[in-house]
Amino acid sequence: MTFAAQDAPAQARLERYLAARARSEHLVRDLSPEDQLAQSMPDASPTKWHLAHTTWFFETFLLAPNLPGYRVFDERFGFLFNSYYEALGPRQPRPQRGLLTRPSQERVMAYRAHVDEAMTRLLLSGEAGFEDLFDLGLAHEEQHQELILMDILHLFAQSPLKPAYGRAAVAAATDPGPLGFLGFEGGLVEIGHDGKGFAFDNEGPRHKTYLAPYSLADRLVTQGEWLSFMADGGYERPELWLSDGWARVQAEGWRAPFYWQEAESGAGWSVMSLQGLRPLDPHMPVAHLSYFEADAFATWAGARLPTEAEWEHAAAQLPRRGNFLDRSCPAPTAASGSGLRQMYGDLWEWTRSAYGPYPGFAPAEGAVGEYNGKFMSGQMVLRGGACVTPAGHVRATYRNFFHPHQRWMFSGLRLARDGAAPKPRRRSAFEADALSGLSRPQKAMSPKYFYDAEGSRLFEDICGLPEYYPTRTELALLKDAAAEMAAFIPPDAVLVEFGSGASLKTRQILDHAPQVAVYTPIDISPSALDEAVASLSADYPNLAVAPLADDFTTALDLPAQARGRPAVGFFPGSTIGNLTPEEAVEFLVNARHLLGEGARFLVGADLVKDEDVLVAAYDDGQGVTAAFNLNLLTRMNRELAADFDLSTFSHRALWNAEQSRIEMHLVSDQAQSVRVAGRRFDFAAGETIHTENSHKFTPERLEALAGMAGWAMERRWISPAPAFGIFLLSA
Repeated sequence: MTFAAQDAPAQARLERYLAARARSEHLVRDLSPEDQLAQSMPDASPTKWHLAHTTWFFETFLLAPNLPGYRVFDERFGFLFNSYYEALGPRQPRPQRGLLTRPSQERVMAYRAHVDEAMTRLLLSGEAGFEDLFDLGLAHEEQHQELILMDILHLFAQSPLKPAYGRAAVAAATDPGPLGFLGFEGGLVEIGHDGKGFAFDNEGPRHKTYLAPYSLADRLVTQGEWLSFMADGGYERPELWLSDGWARVQAEGWRAPFYWQEAESGAGWSVMSLQGLRPLDPHMPVAHLSYFEADAFATWAGARLPTEAEWEHAAAQLPRRGNFLDRSCPAPTAASGSGLRQMYGDLWEWTRSAYGPYPGFAPAEGAVGEYNGKFMSGQMVLRGGACVTPAGHVRATYRNFFHPHQRWMFSGLRLARDGAAPKPRRRSAFEADALSGLSRPQKAMSPKYFYDAEGSRLFEDICGLPEYYPTRTELALLKDAAAEMAAFIPPDAVLVEFGSGASLKTRQILDHAPQVAVYTPIDISPSALDEAVASLSADYPNLAVAPLADDFTTALDLPAQARGRPAVGFFPGSTIGNLTPEEAVEFLVNARHLLGEGARFLVGADLVKDEDVLVAAYDDGQGVTAAFNLNLLTRMNRELAADFDLSTFSHRALWNAEQSRIEMHLVSDQAQSVRVAGRRFDFAAGETIHTENSHKFTPERLEALAGMAGWAMERRWISPAPAFGIFLLSA
């Protein structure tokens, strides 16, 4: 086994040793003795065992052979804390490490102190010839630091209390932007460690390999993208899975990544992390995936996983960065930009390469030869390092490896494709969403595509219908309560309206809130913003208007003129009801990030009421809502070269009591085939396209939803029947 040793004076080696040992003890400083004893599964080990095993390694491989007169701390510890070194004799079975109530935690720490004192004498003695083993021992200690965090997270995830290991605050992730691909020409390349500095033996020898042209995704796959995979039946479609993977899905009931937990109320997903159970952040990289899951997602996405040679060839062209974030995982996120992102120190990335020896590899003689080589069977390679990986281990050549079904490590995925040429034209969001939505078992379209020019006109007509109560009820409530609402706005504040449109309802607040210094309307339509700015600037000459043209559900940065002021959000209407519970939490998380700590947020929401009243509001007697719904097909015919025959589709509104929502559907009245953007979609008679949900709330349900995103309910205003509510939330 060859390791490139560090040529440093004895004192420098001692400082390196003591720093690595202190880091292990720093990681466990907040863990109780009970935390450090428990073993949550056979693949994991108790923290106490990790602390003792790394100490046994130094005692066995460095002190006993090299320090004259060294006294072994306890002869029995060789049996208790040997991991897998067959040449050194029998050992405690791995699944039973959690039964080791003795030695006590106190005695394990005494063991560490005994070995540290002896290592100090050895390193300062002038003895030589063990430099390679010393570097290996430090790297081994650091590997177990990562394992400690992996295993503690798994242990805490089993607890109903879902305790947090780390106390660092985790900010909402920034939107990394759409996923893109970068091309590489490949050719005859070299991979493997070049012998400069420390490396594990499995990283070499350096050798040549041929790569066909390939492309890598510019970032990791996000949790939001994984939700789309799940929504499209990702865990229910055997054609996406390798055979062994599909068997695992069936046998173990996989339906989401390892640490995801769905709320019993159906209000969305949370993810267990080192900071405890947290609401799912759609922009955060998805983690804790098995190889089987990563491969299935890649198949679903029309891509594949990279080989380890492709990954290393691409990563070697980037500057290395370490990222030892021992108390602030999950992984950091990448802002949008060009080039490869998140290659080093974010998440281990699955490759499609089986873990095996490089050409010319030979294990070292003796017990340390068992360190890597004996595991080169039945495992897959991961690259790149994770947020829990010590900085010195984050390098292009590092080869991590796990069995393909394992999920508790900090593993994510990056997509790859054959060929370095760019993909054909990028589809519009409308086209991409239409093709994705119509491919689902329950065909669906997002309601945001209702609002072309004709759709907007029809919606204005809907708001004036006698059956459609939400608009007039909310306006009456605003008129009565606007002065009270305005009193909660602090001086010199910015009022931020989400999905502002013509900003008509905002005037009710502005008329009672002269203390508002800046108004920021957020809307995806620049023309709507231009009209609102002109109108408001004329009517409120002392008010600065700083518009933001953006999708209000994902906007994360205010205009410069609005920054640094106390912020109050305004989200009138019942648009929050059009979002799924997961999307609503995502929106509220993003809004909290945009508005900042200490902000307030006025949110309108329609309340649960009699089914007849609800259905009539979405299926009026004049057929205006039906025309509004069917106009979506007209828009697809016009913009996506579709051939829907509108006479063969009808509008349906129904109350889904279980989900507490009104649903709108377009029903195919007969069996037929339709082409959209060159793709054919078959409809059975009675099959529907689900076009809109309008969730209705109780005050308690809205409060729970807001709480998942970090908002507290401060005040509520409820109208007379048909009841509508406006709720004041505080961050």
